[in-house]
Amino acid sequence: MFGIICVIIGVVLVGYLIVKRYYAPWSLFLVGFLLISIMAIISPEPLLHGAKTATKSAFFDVIQYFTNQSKSILVGLGLNIMIISGFADYLDKIGATRSMVEIASKPLSYIKSPYLLLALAYIMGQIINVFIPSAVGLGVLMMLMVYPLLISVGCSNVASVACIITMSALDLGPASANSIMTAKLAAISPMEYFVSGQIPVSIFTILCVAITHFFYQRYMDKRELASGKLTKKDFELHSEFEVQGERKSAPKLYAVLPVLPIVLLFIFSKFVYNGYRVELVTALMTCTVISFLVDCLYTRDFRKSCESMKSFFSGMGRVFTSTVALIICAGVFADGLKLTGGITTIINAAASMEGTGGLIMLLVMCGIMILASIVTGSGNAAFFAFSSLLPTAAKSVGWDILVMACPVQLVAGIARSMSPIAGVTISVSRIANLSPFAAVARTFPPMVVGTIASIAASFIFL
Repeated sequence: MFGIICVIIGVVLVGYLIVKRYYAPWSLFLVGFLLISIMAIISPEPLLHGAKTATKSAFFDVIQYFTNQSKSILVGLGLNIMIISGFADYLDKIGATRSMVEIASKPLSYIKSPYLLLALAYIMGQIINVFIPSAVGLGVLMMLMVYPLLISVGCSNVASVACIITMSALDLGPASANSIMTAKLAAISPMEYFVSGQIPVSIFTILCVAITHFFYQRYMDKRELASGKLTKKDFELHSEFEVQGERKSAPKLYAVLPVLPIVLLFIFSKFVYNGYRVELVTALMTCTVISFLVDCLYTRDFRKSCESMKSFFSGMGRVFTSTVALIICAGVFADGLKLTGGITTIINAAASMEGTGGLIMLLVMCGIMILASIVTGSGNAAFFAFSSLLPTAAKSVGWDILVMACPVQLVAGIARSMSPIAGVTISVSRIANLSPFAAVARTFPPMVVGTIASIAASFIFL
Protein backbone atom coordinates (compact mmCIF):
# COMPACT_ATOMS: atom_id res chain seq x y z
CA MET A 1 0.00 0.00 0.00
CA PHE A 2 2.88 2.33 0.83
CA GLY A 3 4.30 1.86 -2.66
CA ILE A 4 0.99 2.66 -4.36
CA ILE A 5 0.63 5.84 -2.27
CA CYS A 6 4.17 6.89 -3.29
CA VAL A 7 3.37 6.24 -6.97
CA ILE A 8 0.18 8.31 -6.79
CA ILE A 9 1.93 11.18 -4.98
CA GLY A 10 4.84 11.06 -7.43
CA VAL A 11 2.62 11.15 -10.52
CA VAL A 12 0.41 13.91 -9.09
CA LEU A 13 3.43 15.98 -8.09
CA VAL A 14 5.04 15.69 -11.53
CA GLY A 15 1.73 16.57 -13.18
CA TYR A 16 1.34 19.62 -10.94
CA LEU A 17 4.86 20.91 -11.66
CA ILE A 18 4.51 20.49 -15.42
CA VAL A 19 1.04 22.06 -15.51
CA LYS A 20 2.52 25.05 -13.66
CA ARG A 21 5.04 25.26 -16.53
CA TYR A 22 8.12 24.23 -14.57
CA TYR A 23 10.91 22.81 -16.72
CA ALA A 24 9.66 19.27 -17.45
CA PRO A 25 12.98 17.34 -17.38
CA TRP A 26 14.04 18.85 -14.07
CA SER A 27 10.56 18.32 -12.60
CA LEU A 28 10.77 14.61 -13.44
CA PHE A 29 14.30 14.41 -12.02
CA LEU A 30 13.39 16.13 -8.74
CA VAL A 31 10.39 13.89 -8.07
CA GLY A 32 12.41 10.79 -9.02
CA PHE A 33 15.26 11.98 -6.80
CA LEU A 34 12.78 12.46 -3.92
CA LEU A 35 11.32 8.95 -4.31
CA ILE A 36 14.76 7.32 -4.56
CA SER A 37 15.93 9.29 -1.51
CA ILE A 38 12.93 8.09 0.53
CA MET A 39 13.69 4.49 -0.38
CA ALA A 40 17.38 5.00 0.45
CA ILE A 41 16.38 6.18 3.95
CA ILE A 42 13.88 3.43 4.75
CA SER A 43 15.54 0.51 2.94
CA PRO A 44 17.88 -1.63 5.05
CA GLU A 45 19.75 -2.71 1.93
CA PRO A 46 21.87 -0.53 -0.43
CA LEU A 47 19.96 0.66 -3.48
CA LEU A 48 22.75 -0.30 -5.88
CA HIS A 49 24.85 -3.43 -5.99
CA GLY A 50 27.93 -4.38 -8.00
CA ALA A 51 31.39 -2.90 -8.42
CA LYS A 52 30.42 -0.93 -11.54
CA THR A 53 27.28 0.75 -10.18
CA ALA A 54 27.41 0.93 -6.39
CA THR A 55 29.12 3.96 -4.81
CA LYS A 56 29.10 2.53 -1.22
CA SER A 57 27.35 5.74 -0.11
CA ALA A 58 23.57 6.07 0.19
CA PHE A 59 23.71 9.71 -0.94
CA PHE A 60 25.87 9.06 -3.98
CA ASP A 61 23.82 5.95 -4.82
CA VAL A 62 20.81 8.24 -5.27
CA ILE A 63 22.75 10.52 -7.64
CA GLN A 64 24.22 7.47 -9.40
CA TYR A 65 20.79 6.70 -10.85
CA PHE A 66 21.16 9.85 -12.96
CA THR A 67 24.67 8.79 -13.99
CA ASN A 68 23.46 5.33 -14.99
CA GLN A 69 20.57 6.74 -17.01
CA SER A 70 22.86 9.23 -18.75
CA LYS A 71 25.36 6.54 -19.74
CA SER A 72 22.62 4.24 -20.98
CA ILE A 73 20.75 6.89 -22.99
CA LEU A 74 23.53 9.00 -24.49
CA VAL A 75 25.39 6.17 -26.23
CA GLY A 76 22.28 4.78 -27.89
CA LEU A 77 18.83 6.33 -27.91
CA GLY A 78 20.05 9.85 -27.17
CA LEU A 79 22.58 9.84 -30.02
CA ASN A 80 19.92 8.55 -32.42
CA ILE A 81 17.53 11.33 -31.50
CA MET A 82 20.20 14.04 -31.70
CA ILE A 83 21.35 12.92 -35.15
CA ILE A 84 17.72 12.79 -36.34
CA SER A 85 17.12 16.32 -35.09
CA GLY A 86 20.35 17.56 -36.67
CA PHE A 87 19.44 16.01 -40.02
CA ALA A 88 15.91 17.44 -39.87
CA ASP A 89 17.15 20.94 -39.03
CA TYR A 90 19.71 20.79 -41.84
CA LEU A 91 17.08 19.74 -44.38
CA ASP A 92 14.85 22.56 -43.19
CA LYS A 93 17.74 25.00 -43.53
CA ILE A 94 18.38 24.12 -47.17
CA GLY A 95 14.64 23.99 -47.92
CA ALA A 96 14.32 20.25 -48.59
CA THR A 97 11.35 19.71 -46.26
CA ARG A 98 9.43 22.62 -47.80
CA SER A 99 10.12 21.24 -51.24
CA MET A 100 8.75 17.81 -50.28
CA VAL A 101 5.57 19.28 -48.79
CA GLU A 102 5.05 21.49 -51.86
CA ILE A 103 5.22 18.49 -54.20
CA ALA A 104 3.10 16.24 -51.96
CA SER A 105 0.37 18.86 -51.53
CA LYS A 106 0.14 19.76 -55.24
CA PRO A 107 -2.41 16.99 -56.15
CA LEU A 108 -4.73 18.26 -53.41
CA SER A 109 -5.28 21.50 -55.35
CA TYR A 110 -7.34 19.57 -57.93
CA ILE A 111 -9.91 18.36 -55.34
CA LYS A 112 -12.85 20.74 -54.96
CA SER A 113 -14.94 18.84 -52.37
CA PRO A 114 -14.15 20.64 -49.06
CA TYR A 115 -14.29 17.81 -46.55
CA LEU A 116 -12.99 15.13 -48.89
CA LEU A 117 -9.97 17.40 -49.38
CA LEU A 118 -9.69 17.78 -45.60
CA ALA A 119 -9.75 14.00 -45.05
CA LEU A 120 -7.19 13.38 -47.80
CA ALA A 121 -5.02 16.21 -46.48
CA TYR A 122 -4.96 14.51 -43.09
CA ILE A 123 -3.85 11.21 -44.67
CA MET A 124 -1.14 12.97 -46.69
CA GLY A 125 0.09 14.89 -43.64
CA GLN A 126 0.27 11.75 -41.52
CA ILE A 127 2.38 10.08 -44.22
CA ILE A 128 4.70 13.10 -44.47
CA ASN A 129 5.09 12.96 -40.68
CA VAL A 130 7.15 9.80 -41.22
CA PHE A 131 9.81 11.96 -42.89
CA ILE A 132 9.34 15.11 -40.77
CA PRO A 133 9.24 13.87 -37.15
CA SER A 134 8.70 17.34 -35.64
CA ALA A 135 5.01 17.99 -34.89
CA VAL A 136 5.51 21.76 -34.74
CA GLY A 137 7.66 21.82 -37.89
CA LEU A 138 5.13 19.76 -39.84
CA GLY A 139 2.24 21.87 -38.55
CA VAL A 140 3.84 25.16 -39.64
CA LEU A 141 4.68 23.79 -43.09
CA MET A 142 1.13 22.51 -43.52
CA MET A 143 -0.27 25.89 -42.49
CA LEU A 144 1.83 27.36 -45.27
CA MET A 145 1.03 24.80 -47.98
CA VAL A 146 -2.30 23.14 -47.17
CA TYR A 147 -4.25 25.57 -44.96
CA PRO A 148 -4.92 28.03 -47.82
CA LEU A 149 -6.19 25.15 -49.98
CA LEU A 150 -8.63 23.98 -47.31
CA ILE A 151 -9.97 27.51 -46.79
CA SER A 152 -10.29 28.16 -50.53
CA VAL A 153 -12.61 25.16 -51.11
CA GLY A 154 -14.94 25.99 -48.20
CA CYS A 155 -13.60 24.47 -44.96
CA SER A 156 -13.71 26.68 -41.86
CA ASN A 157 -10.49 27.88 -40.27
CA VAL A 158 -11.15 25.85 -37.11
CA ALA A 159 -11.81 22.64 -39.07
CA SER A 160 -8.66 23.18 -41.13
CA VAL A 161 -6.55 23.85 -38.03
CA ALA A 162 -7.92 20.76 -36.28
CA CYS A 163 -6.99 18.64 -39.29
CA ILE A 164 -3.43 20.03 -39.39
CA ILE A 165 -2.87 19.62 -35.63
CA THR A 166 -3.76 15.92 -35.88
CA MET A 167 -1.47 15.20 -38.86
CA SER A 168 1.38 14.31 -36.50
CA ALA A 169 -0.81 12.50 -33.97
CA LEU A 170 0.39 8.95 -34.62
CA ASP A 171 4.11 9.73 -34.25
CA LEU A 172 5.10 7.33 -37.03
CA GLY A 173 8.39 6.26 -38.53
CA PRO A 174 11.82 5.06 -37.45
CA ALA A 175 12.90 8.68 -36.87
CA SER A 176 10.33 9.32 -34.14
CA ALA A 177 11.82 9.48 -30.63
CA ASN A 178 8.92 7.47 -29.19
CA SER A 179 9.28 4.88 -31.95
CA ILE A 180 12.99 4.48 -31.24
CA MET A 181 12.23 4.01 -27.54
CA THR A 182 9.54 1.40 -28.32
CA ALA A 183 11.89 -0.49 -30.64
CA LYS A 184 14.50 -0.52 -27.90
CA LEU A 185 11.98 -1.95 -25.42
CA ALA A 186 11.02 -4.66 -27.93
CA ALA A 187 14.69 -5.39 -28.73
CA ILE A 188 14.19 -4.80 -32.47
CA SER A 189 15.38 -2.14 -34.93
CA PRO A 190 13.31 1.03 -35.42
CA MET A 191 12.71 0.05 -39.06
CA GLU A 192 11.47 -3.41 -38.05
CA TYR A 193 9.11 -1.83 -35.51
CA PHE A 194 7.90 0.61 -38.15
CA VAL A 195 7.20 -2.07 -40.77
CA SER A 196 5.95 -4.89 -38.55
CA GLY A 197 4.23 -2.89 -35.82
CA GLN A 198 3.27 0.63 -36.79
CA ILE A 199 2.28 0.25 -40.43
CA PRO A 200 -0.52 -2.35 -40.05
CA VAL A 201 -1.93 -0.60 -36.97
CA SER A 202 -1.58 2.92 -38.33
CA ILE A 203 -3.21 2.24 -41.72
CA PHE A 204 -6.43 1.20 -40.00
CA THR A 205 -6.19 4.06 -37.49
CA ILE A 206 -5.47 6.70 -40.16
CA LEU A 207 -8.50 5.64 -42.21
CA CYS A 208 -10.75 5.76 -39.13
CA VAL A 209 -9.50 9.25 -38.18
CA ALA A 210 -9.81 10.53 -41.77
CA ILE A 211 -13.44 9.32 -42.03
CA THR A 212 -14.21 10.87 -38.64
CA HIS A 213 -12.69 14.19 -39.74
CA PHE A 214 -14.83 14.13 -42.90
CA PHE A 215 -18.17 13.71 -41.13
CA TYR A 216 -17.43 15.50 -37.84
CA GLN A 217 -15.86 18.67 -39.28
CA ARG A 218 -18.61 18.94 -41.92
CA TYR A 219 -21.31 18.51 -39.27
CA MET A 220 -19.74 21.05 -36.88
CA ASP A 221 -19.14 23.64 -39.60
CA LYS A 222 -22.80 23.46 -40.71
CA ARG A 223 -24.06 23.46 -37.12
CA GLU A 224 -21.91 26.36 -35.90
CA LEU A 225 -22.55 28.38 -39.07
CA ALA A 226 -26.30 27.98 -38.58
CA SER A 227 -26.09 28.91 -34.88
CA GLY A 228 -23.96 31.98 -35.56
CA LYS A 229 -20.89 30.71 -33.72
CA LEU A 230 -19.10 30.73 -37.07
CA THR A 231 -19.48 33.51 -39.65
CA LYS A 232 -18.46 33.88 -43.29
CA LYS A 233 -15.19 35.46 -42.10
CA ASP A 234 -14.27 32.12 -40.52
CA PHE A 235 -14.25 30.61 -44.00
CA GLU A 236 -11.84 33.21 -45.41
CA LEU A 237 -8.05 33.34 -45.42
CA HIS A 238 -6.76 36.30 -43.44
CA SER A 239 -4.40 38.68 -45.23
CA GLU A 240 -1.89 38.67 -42.33
CA PHE A 241 -1.43 34.94 -42.81
CA GLU A 242 -0.64 35.45 -46.49
CA VAL A 243 2.14 37.88 -45.59
CA GLN A 244 3.44 35.53 -42.93
CA GLY A 245 3.43 32.66 -45.37
CA GLU A 246 5.75 34.25 -47.94
CA ARG A 247 8.77 31.97 -48.06
CA LYS A 248 11.26 31.14 -50.78
CA SER A 249 10.77 27.76 -52.41
CA ALA A 250 13.57 25.23 -52.57
CA PRO A 251 14.62 23.25 -55.65
CA LYS A 252 12.22 20.40 -56.38
CA LEU A 253 15.14 17.96 -56.48
CA TYR A 254 15.61 18.49 -52.75
CA ALA A 255 12.27 16.78 -52.09
CA VAL A 256 14.02 13.42 -52.39
CA LEU A 257 16.43 14.13 -49.53
CA PRO A 258 14.04 13.67 -46.53
CA VAL A 259 13.00 10.29 -47.92
CA LEU A 260 16.55 8.91 -48.30
CA PRO A 261 17.08 7.65 -44.70
CA ILE A 262 13.86 5.60 -44.74
CA VAL A 263 14.75 4.13 -48.15
CA LEU A 264 18.29 3.30 -47.04
CA LEU A 265 17.15 1.66 -43.79
CA PHE A 266 14.51 -0.36 -45.62
CA ILE A 267 16.88 -1.59 -48.33
CA PHE A 268 19.52 -2.69 -45.83
CA SER A 269 17.15 -4.54 -43.52
CA LYS A 270 15.79 -8.05 -43.25
CA PHE A 271 12.95 -7.01 -45.57
CA VAL A 272 15.23 -6.53 -48.62
CA TYR A 273 18.97 -7.17 -48.12
CA ASN A 274 20.68 -7.72 -44.77
CA GLY A 275 24.16 -8.41 -46.12
CA TYR A 276 25.23 -5.05 -44.72
CA ARG A 277 24.35 -3.88 -41.22
CA VAL A 278 23.29 -0.23 -41.46
CA GLU A 279 22.28 1.39 -38.17
CA LEU A 280 20.01 4.43 -37.89
CA VAL A 281 22.86 6.87 -37.14
CA THR A 282 24.95 5.47 -40.01
CA ALA A 283 22.05 5.86 -42.43
CA LEU A 284 21.37 9.43 -41.29
CA MET A 285 25.01 10.49 -41.53
CA THR A 286 25.26 8.92 -44.99
CA CYS A 287 22.20 10.90 -46.08
CA THR A 288 23.59 14.07 -44.50
CA VAL A 289 26.76 13.75 -46.57
CA ILE A 290 24.69 13.08 -49.72
CA SER A 291 22.48 16.09 -48.97
CA PHE A 292 25.54 18.27 -48.46
CA LEU A 293 27.03 17.18 -51.80
CA VAL A 294 23.72 17.83 -53.58
CA ASP A 295 23.53 21.30 -52.04
CA CYS A 296 27.14 22.04 -53.02
CA LEU A 297 26.51 20.99 -56.61
CA TYR A 298 23.28 22.97 -56.86
CA THR A 299 24.39 26.20 -55.20
CA ARG A 300 27.99 26.01 -56.43
CA ASP A 301 28.90 27.78 -53.21
CA PHE A 302 31.03 25.55 -50.99
CA ARG A 303 31.32 28.16 -48.22
CA LYS A 304 27.55 28.68 -48.04
CA SER A 305 26.91 24.93 -47.97
CA CYS A 306 29.41 24.56 -45.14
CA GLU A 307 27.70 27.37 -43.23
CA SER A 308 24.36 25.57 -43.62
CA MET A 309 25.86 22.57 -41.80
CA LYS A 310 25.87 24.64 -38.60
CA SER A 311 22.15 23.87 -38.39
CA PHE A 312 22.94 20.15 -38.17
CA PHE A 313 24.96 20.51 -34.98
CA SER A 314 22.74 23.22 -33.49
CA GLY A 315 19.80 20.87 -34.03
CA MET A 316 21.65 18.17 -32.11
CA GLY A 317 22.23 20.58 -29.23
CA ARG A 318 18.65 21.86 -29.30
CA VAL A 319 17.11 18.42 -28.96
CA PHE A 320 19.56 17.49 -26.19
CA THR A 321 18.21 20.30 -24.01
CA SER A 322 14.66 19.13 -24.57
CA THR A 323 14.06 15.54 -25.63
CA VAL A 324 17.28 13.79 -24.54
CA ALA A 325 17.33 15.55 -21.18
CA LEU A 326 13.66 14.60 -20.84
CA ILE A 327 14.43 10.92 -21.48
CA ILE A 328 17.26 10.82 -18.93
CA CYS A 329 15.24 12.57 -16.22
CA ALA A 330 12.16 10.49 -17.01
CA GLY A 331 14.33 7.41 -16.49
CA VAL A 332 15.28 8.65 -13.00
CA PHE A 333 11.58 9.26 -12.28
CA ALA A 334 10.68 5.75 -13.48
CA ASP A 335 13.44 4.28 -11.29
CA GLY A 336 11.94 6.08 -8.32
CA LEU A 337 8.48 4.68 -9.06
CA LYS A 338 9.85 1.15 -9.42
CA LEU A 339 11.83 1.29 -6.18
CA THR A 340 8.71 2.09 -4.14
CA GLY A 341 7.19 -1.24 -5.19
CA GLY A 342 3.88 0.40 -6.08
CA ILE A 343 4.22 -0.31 -9.78
CA THR A 344 4.90 -4.00 -9.10
CA THR A 345 1.80 -4.15 -6.92
CA ILE A 346 -0.40 -2.61 -9.61
CA ILE A 347 1.02 -4.89 -12.31
CA ASN A 348 0.56 -8.00 -10.18
CA ALA A 349 -3.02 -7.01 -9.41
CA ALA A 350 -3.83 -6.69 -13.11
CA ALA A 351 -2.01 -9.92 -13.92
CA SER A 352 -4.07 -11.79 -11.35
CA MET A 353 -7.30 -11.05 -13.24
CA GLU A 354 -7.56 -14.13 -15.40
CA GLY A 355 -8.73 -13.54 -18.95
CA THR A 356 -9.07 -9.77 -18.63
CA GLY A 357 -5.79 -8.91 -16.96
CA GLY A 358 -4.00 -8.04 -20.21
CA LEU A 359 -6.80 -5.82 -21.49
CA ILE A 360 -7.09 -4.03 -18.16
CA MET A 361 -3.33 -3.53 -18.07
CA LEU A 362 -3.38 -2.07 -21.58
CA LEU A 363 -6.29 0.25 -20.77
CA VAL A 364 -4.56 1.41 -17.58
CA MET A 365 -1.31 2.19 -19.46
CA CYS A 366 -3.24 3.96 -22.23
CA GLY A 367 -5.21 5.94 -19.63
CA ILE A 368 -1.98 7.05 -17.95
CA MET A 369 -0.52 8.11 -21.31
CA ILE A 370 -3.64 10.03 -22.33
CA LEU A 371 -3.83 11.92 -19.05
CA ALA A 372 -0.09 12.65 -18.94
CA SER A 373 0.06 13.78 -22.60
CA ILE A 374 -2.91 16.14 -22.27
CA VAL A 375 -1.65 17.60 -18.99
CA THR A 376 1.96 18.04 -20.15
CA GLY A 377 1.23 18.87 -23.78
CA SER A 378 3.96 16.42 -24.76
CA GLY A 379 3.64 12.86 -25.99
CA ASN A 380 7.37 12.40 -25.44
CA ALA A 381 7.25 13.46 -21.77
CA ALA A 382 4.41 11.06 -21.04
CA PHE A 383 5.84 8.12 -22.95
CA PHE A 384 9.40 8.48 -21.68
CA ALA A 385 8.18 8.73 -18.09
CA PHE A 386 6.21 5.48 -18.16
CA SER A 387 7.46 3.43 -21.13
CA SER A 388 9.98 1.50 -19.02
CA LEU A 389 7.01 -0.14 -17.29
CA LEU A 390 5.71 -1.72 -20.51
CA PRO A 391 8.02 -4.78 -20.73
CA THR A 392 7.19 -5.80 -17.15
CA ALA A 393 3.48 -5.17 -17.72
CA ALA A 394 3.45 -7.24 -20.93
CA LYS A 395 5.41 -10.10 -19.37
CA SER A 396 3.14 -10.25 -16.33
CA VAL A 397 0.09 -10.99 -18.49
CA GLY A 398 1.91 -13.14 -21.04
CA TRP A 399 1.59 -10.69 -23.92
CA ASP A 400 4.03 -9.91 -26.70
CA ILE A 401 5.65 -6.57 -25.92
CA LEU A 402 4.57 -5.05 -29.25
CA VAL A 403 0.87 -5.71 -28.58
CA MET A 404 1.20 -3.72 -25.36
CA ALA A 405 3.70 -1.08 -26.45
CA CYS A 406 2.50 -0.15 -29.95
CA PRO A 407 -0.98 1.18 -29.02
CA VAL A 408 0.42 2.91 -25.92
CA GLN A 409 3.08 4.64 -28.03
CA LEU A 410 0.52 5.74 -30.62
CA VAL A 411 -1.95 6.87 -27.96
CA ALA A 412 0.70 9.14 -26.38
CA GLY A 413 0.92 11.11 -29.63
CA ILE A 414 -2.84 11.01 -30.21
CA ALA A 415 -3.49 12.51 -26.77
CA ARG A 416 -0.98 15.29 -27.45
CA SER A 417 -3.28 16.43 -30.27
CA MET A 418 -6.03 16.87 -27.66
CA SER A 419 -3.93 19.14 -25.45
CA PRO A 420 -4.42 22.93 -25.66
CA ILE A 421 -0.87 23.47 -24.34
CA ALA A 422 0.89 21.24 -26.89
CA GLY A 423 3.48 23.09 -28.99
CA VAL A 424 1.84 22.14 -32.28
CA THR A 425 -1.61 23.24 -31.04
CA ILE A 426 -0.37 26.64 -29.86
CA SER A 427 1.77 27.27 -32.97
CA VAL A 428 -0.88 26.33 -35.53
CA SER A 429 -3.71 28.08 -33.65
CA ARG A 430 -1.67 31.26 -33.35
CA ILE A 431 -1.04 31.38 -37.11
CA ALA A 432 -4.79 31.06 -37.75
CA ASN A 433 -5.69 33.56 -34.98
CA LEU A 434 -7.68 30.93 -33.11
CA SER A 435 -7.90 29.91 -29.47
CA PRO A 436 -6.07 26.62 -28.76
CA PHE A 437 -9.14 25.53 -26.80
CA ALA A 438 -11.37 26.07 -29.84
CA ALA A 439 -8.94 23.99 -31.89
CA VAL A 440 -8.82 21.02 -29.50
CA ALA A 441 -12.62 21.03 -29.26
CA ARG A 442 -12.49 19.96 -32.91
CA THR A 443 -9.57 17.53 -32.52
CA PHE A 444 -11.04 15.69 -29.52
CA PRO A 445 -13.67 13.43 -31.22
CA PRO A 446 -11.40 12.29 -34.11
CA MET A 447 -8.62 11.54 -31.62
CA VAL A 448 -10.97 9.52 -29.39
CA VAL A 449 -11.83 7.45 -32.47
CA GLY A 450 -8.09 7.18 -33.23
CA THR A 451 -7.41 5.90 -29.71
CA ILE A 452 -10.07 3.19 -29.96
CA ALA A 453 -8.95 2.26 -33.48
CA SER A 454 -5.27 1.92 -32.54
CA ILE A 455 -6.08 -0.36 -29.59
CA ALA A 456 -8.45 -2.50 -31.68
CA ALA A 457 -5.97 -2.68 -34.59
CA SER A 458 -3.20 -3.86 -32.26
CA PHE A 459 -5.35 -6.83 -31.24
CA ILE A 460 -6.22 -7.59 -34.86
CA PHE A 461 -2.88 -7.14 -36.65
CA LEU A 462 -0.16 -7.75 -34.03
